[in-house]
Amino acid sequence: MRLCFPNALGLLAAIGATLYTISSAAYELDAQLDCSSNAHSFIASLQSDQFIEAEPMHVEANSVNAFRPTRGSELTAFGFRVYAVLGYDQNDQLFHKGSGQAMTGSLYGVVVFGASDSVKVHLHDAGSAAAVHDVLPLVMTAVVCKSN
Repeated sequence: MRLCFPNALGLLAAIGATLYTISSAAYELDAQLDCSSNAHSFIASLQSDQFIEAEPMHVEANSVNAFRPTRGSELTAFGFRVYAVLGYDQNDQLFHKGSGQAMTGSLYGVVVFGASDSVKVHLHDAGSAAAVHDVLPLVMTAVVCKSN
């Protein structure tokens, strides 16, 4: 019985250290979502740093590309975990074309796990000009910067 307590304590310490390391390795996208950048720069930098996959996981009919975060990358935006990174820029070869009429201009952003009301509060507090759209009410929200 004497050996169980030190082993359990050691295991808990190791788990705690691992969880601390994982949470501290999160990459925050708050600064990039101030809507002063463009889709190409936003997506290209995340790809080159290997935070998102090189190929989109989905392309909307209007050509908005959705990129999956790479395995092991912990992307956050305004305190919310990122599910997908969005991007499209008209006439930019970085982005795949959709099956419908492509949108004009540039769009970039993220889809986060969180209710839109909560996301709006965090964006307001951070001074971001990004728009908020429900993806799945009460579960997922898109944070989008768009220019025409």
